[in-house]
Amino acid sequence: MLLALDTSTRNIGIAIYDGVQVYSENIWTSHNFHTVELAPAVAVTLSRAGIDIQNIKLLAVATGPGSYTGLRIGMAFAKGIALARHLPIIGIPTLDIVAESQPVSPGYTLAAILQVGRGRLAVGWYIPSDDHWQLNPPIQVMDVLKLSHLIHEPTMVCGELTEEQQHTLARKYKNVILASPAHSLRRPSLLAELAWKRWQAGDVDDPATLSPTYLPIGDPIPG
Repeated sequence: MLLALDTSTRNIGIAIYDGVQVYSENIWTSHNFHTVELAPAVAVTLSRAGIDIQNIKLLAVATGPGSYTGLRIGMAFAKGIALARHLPIIGIPTLDIVAESQPVSPGYTLAAILQVGRGRLAVGWYIPSDDHWQLNPPIQVMDVLKLSHLIHEPTMVCGELTEEQQHTLARKYKNVILASPAHSLRRPSLLAELAWKRWQAGDVDDPATLSPTYLPIGDPIPG
């Protein structure tokens, strides 16, 4: 049984998954109360699924980019459980979770989006590769106007966008395909599936060295 945690932004997600089904999924918007909300929410999610913490054999956590405080809280919580109970842990880049929500469409580029504060967006550019989206680094930080100016070919855009940002991008209707709000929601069950695949392949992280990815605002980082 896998417990997945995503605290990358104000949108927090918890999922319980066993490779066959999603037992429970909990998603909500926090007003920067990650510290006080996360542990009780995990307990409630486990209880509603009828799962005891002793049944959890694997941890998955979103590694960012995202909010410095949010990432730190989620990472510390997941690593604490993994180290205390000697469980494997797997970190998954947050933008990979966003990209996973979209069907792979040959001929299109995918821009996966996260809010990083003060109107700035973290943007990961993905290209089709067989049956999945492959990040084409670097991840960049920009405002929505710069993002709009960079799109010159058919591009799917998904992730966290305000109404104003959606309207700005929608003006480029010939090249921008905006995912609906429901399909832009970052789902912890997708984080769980990505981590499960890595675990089955024997690819796990060291809980002692696993750390979040923080974006230096204004500078690109390698993928």
